[in-house]
Parts: sequence; structure tokens; C-alpha cells
Amino acid sequence: MTKKINQDNINTEFKCPVETALDVLAGKWKILIIWYLKDEKKRFNELQKLLPKATQKMLIQKLRELETDGIVHREVYPVVPPKVEYSLTEYGKSLKPIIKQLYLWGDSHKKR
Repeated sequence: MTKKINQDNINTEFKCPVETALDVLAGKWKILIIWYLKDEKKRFNELQKLLPKATQKMLIQKLRELETDGIVHREVYPVVPPKVEYSLTEYGKSLKPIIKQLYLWGDSHKKR
């Protein structure tokens, strides 16, 4: 990371793009959430079943962070009981080739 002093003598940090990507995708839950949403939307309970080691609190937190970053869309339907579905945004879908490459690399690495 490099620092640059702007016109007001305030330090401004510039990050490497890889560091920026890691800030958004850090931790195994976010990448796995994206993996499971890559082809279709899922309800919260479906994601919970796919990620049994993630606590409910952690899953909610990571979904909110992905939503804040514009990667995941949360759709709430006005029905009783409430129905909530998660899907990738168009921006989030831009991660599909990267996630696919991680899958292929992981599969290859396991066979090594």
C-alpha cells in the first residue's frame, strides 16, 4: 500500500486492486455464498443448509455486507410468513468466472 499526501496535507491511502478485492470478499463464507447463488436465488434457510458450519448471525452479517457492496440482492415479499430471497446482482454476476476458476483450481489441488 502506498500513501499520497493530497492538496490539504491529508494522508490518502491507495490500495492495490487485489487488496480491494480481498476487502470485499474476505473470509470463506462470502465466497461460498456467491458460489451457491451463482445460478439461482436462494432463501435464507436454503443457504443455511448449504453452509451448516456458518452460524445464523455470521450468515446474516456476510449477506448484509455483500448486499452493501452491491454483490447480493435481497428481495422481501410481503407475505405471511415473510419470504426473503437472495440472488446475485448483475454486478455480483461479474464474479462468476472468478468463482468458477477458484472451483477448478480447488478441484485440481485436491487431486494433487
